[in-house]
Amino acid sequence: MRPCFSSLPWLPATPPDFKDRCRALETAEEPPGAGLQFLAGSRLDAAQSRSLAGTIRRLRGAGRDLAPLSDFRLGILANTTFDLILDCLPAAAARHGVAVEMLTTPHDQVMQQALDPASDINQARPDAVLVAVDHRWLGLERACLTGSPEDRISAGLERLRVVAKSLSEHGGAPAILATAPAPPETLFGSYERRVAGALGPMIAEANRRIVDLAEETGAYLLDVAALAERVGADSWFDPVQWAAYKLPFAAQYFPAYADLLGRLLGAIRGKSRKCLVLDLDNTLWGGVIGDDGVDGIRLGQNSPSGEAFLLVQRAALDLRDRGVLLAICSKNTDEVARGPFREHPDMLLREEHIAVFQANWIDKATNLETIARTLNIGLDALVLLDDDPAERAQVRAALPMVATPELPQDPSWYARTLAAAGYFEATAYSAEDRLRAQSYATEGRRAEVMEKSRDLGDYLASLEMALRFSPFDSAGRRRIAQLINKTNQFNLTTRRYTEAQVAALEADKSTFTLQVGLGDKFSDLGMIGVAICRPAAGDPACWEIDTWLMSCRALGRRVEEAMLAKIVAKAAKRGVARLVGLYIPTARNGLVADHYAKLHFELTEQSPGRRRYELAVADFSAVDLPFRAMQARSDVSREGVPTAGVGLESSIDPSRDFV
Repeated sequence: MRPCFSSLPWLPATPPDFKDRCRALETAEEPPGAGLQFLAGSRLDAAQSRSLAGTIRRLRGAGRDLAPLSDFRLGILANTTFDLILDCLPAAAARHGVAVEMLTTPHDQVMQQALDPASDINQARPDAVLVAVDHRWLGLERACLTGSPEDRISAGLERLRVVAKSLSEHGGAPAILATAPAPPETLFGSYERRVAGALGPMIAEANRRIVDLAEETGAYLLDVAALAERVGADSWFDPVQWAAYKLPFAAQYFPAYADLLGRLLGAIRGKSRKCLVLDLDNTLWGGVIGDDGVDGIRLGQNSPSGEAFLLVQRAALDLRDRGVLLAICSKNTDEVARGPFREHPDMLLREEHIAVFQANWIDKATNLETIARTLNIGLDALVLLDDDPAERAQVRAALPMVATPELPQDPSWYARTLAAAGYFEATAYSAEDRLRAQSYATEGRRAEVMEKSRDLGDYLASLEMALRFSPFDSAGRRRIAQLINKTNQFNLTTRRYTEAQVAALEADKSTFTLQVGLGDKFSDLGMIGVAICRPAAGDPACWEIDTWLMSCRALGRRVEEAMLAKIVAKAAKRGVARLVGLYIPTARNGLVADHYAKLHFELTEQSPGRRRYELAVADFSAVDLPFRAMQARSDVSREGVPTAGVGLESSIDPSRDFV
């Protein structure tokens, strides 16, 4: 049977005691966030979505901590009736790790709210504002056959540009710009696409420019047009519901729209998944390798089912190419499980593509924990693709934070189901993303060097590491925002900043910013560290370290000592006498609880919610570190991919300015 993707078929059925579970969350002593996310992760109808939204609202009103859900204040500007759509959003956002608070405005007040600095939306200073306007608001509701189509499109896009820039200037919020679906009606039939002033071509050009406008203004993009194309314009546009209620699209697609928006909010908050974990038998190939052998499994172009499994493998490789890690989790004998990877001529996936290979007879939940621990990522970063309903149910029961999509019976639909679920939603795509899988693949070679080294110092020296320091800039802005929003473990304050806010920090001359790149003789890890220092209130001779974070790939390499040396050198140059570091504990950043103490800061204040440390700049003593300095940008290839070992200079000297 063909899946109906608008009904979110990858989600498991709603628990039969859904209402009781909702009520229990409001009275239970333990934090309710994980329970909310679990319930939101099931296939809710409209009534259940509203019920869960009410539970979230009451919990927030009672001051309950909703961790691990991340707070997000979302402003809404729409030219159509949007309240019914928003009823589905809190549940959809919770599904993707976000506790959303919505700030709504009167109907069709988009320009007024954006342009007025004193408007409700600008005064509220939300984390982002959804500009939910359609082709009608853009002035593209009719074909333009007697005037200039270019003028019509440009006028609509200029209005949208004014809205996006005004929201940023007056309210400090980035816009979320939505593409516009095109209605199915045509004037010219098959000739329609050749008429510049026809409705379809004008909307297509407007959407192309909306993508450019998002890039220009630092806005996020919500591709509503792609969703409408997936379900079909004939059913997306409902003239009856438009005439009666001014609904922008058919009510049956409210949950799908909310899920699309929810996964974008999750991606903005760094909640996108990082690793695809693959079962083997009847997931990557047809049959059971232990019974059928390499020659007996179904894989390749000689049969429909063999083609279906190639689609799964190709999808996995495409995800790896964009930076998603791949792992294997299978109940199998290891040597037997590796056979197809090594011997089958039609196998697209090979062992070198797999970051962690877990094939044994241990339960899958334990193996998933091992995979997460080995990769140094959270269980909530994993997606398990497994054909066996019983295995999926067991994993959901033991590890509800692992995304485990339901799959249709026909494996031909596996790849499309995985793509439709949106677990790997992105808000940016950088050179570091492309390098991530390669970087993890080289960890085995680094481990071999570690085994042959006498001690940690010998090991670090043998890596021939190189560091690259520079202040925030437009070239690194997207990756900086990505790190700020994704990094949870090595993150002292877990403060989140959007790309627009990062741009503002670049321009603030009183703020010291630092981005750090790392490479070694095996590969370039790209940007792995970020620091932000601001003058303390009323004390220009003191810097507060607002943000200090590092990718876990850099742990154990003494990068934090090099970063401190650079911060101290710059502070001394600017006449700053003291550094103040804050540690704000979360459920995920216990790793850095003693960070400042290890760097010889003095503890000056402590409470359950934070610790405050100080370091006198004059008391800092530089130490020898196992790094060399890399030239700032010369180690980037034409394709924008950093190349390890290029531009190495002398041993790192903290007194130097930015390289």
